[in-house]
Amino acid sequence: MPPIGQWKRPQYVLSILIVLVMSIGTYTVFHPNNHRPDSLVDQNTLLHSPVGQYRPGFVLPDIAGKLHNIDEWDTQVLIVNFWATWCKPCRREIPMFTQLQATKGQSGLQFIGIAIDEISAVNNFISDLGVPTNYPMLVGEDDAITIAKRYGNEFGILPYTVIIDRAGKIAYIQYGEFSRSEVEHQIIPLL
Repeated sequence: MPPIGQWKRPQYVLSILIVLVMSIGTYTVFHPNNHRPDSLVDQNTLLHSPVGQYRPGFVLPDIAGKLHNIDEWDTQVLIVNFWATWCKPCRREIPMFTQLQATKGQSGLQFIGIAIDEISAVNNFISDLGVPTNYPMLVGEDDAITIAKRYGNEFGILPYTVIIDRAGKIAYIQYGEFSRSEVEHQIIPLL
């Protein structure tokens, strides 16, 4: 039987290799440049991508408890943004989304926020930020997670944004934070 010291070296090396592989994997998945269409894996051509499919239906309550069906916004270009109050990139995106809603809403654009969060946290966030009433905030917690999966977010990444054309087909998905130029590049041809 080999001495105990000989067993430690392979385990130590194996532990280092596991940490290294996990670090590279995490960097690859969460690096901001890997969530843009110009990355090596285009998120809109993934195996289970919903792009090109008709949007799934759903009903969720807004912050006042009133139920809304996605059908309410048929014939508009929809930006459905899945977010949470604890998600810093989500918090950075929403002011830009509200500005775009204000400037492009008359052209048939409608942003809808779907919070994967508790209603009290969403209410506090909305009052602190001053989100306008023309930007509906729906709240779903577990139901919102299920809806996000039906819209292609298999990994639970937030923010997660889906652009739906006027015919109700999913035109584009965005894993991670959107920049204003990226959003405009995707929505302007649809308006």
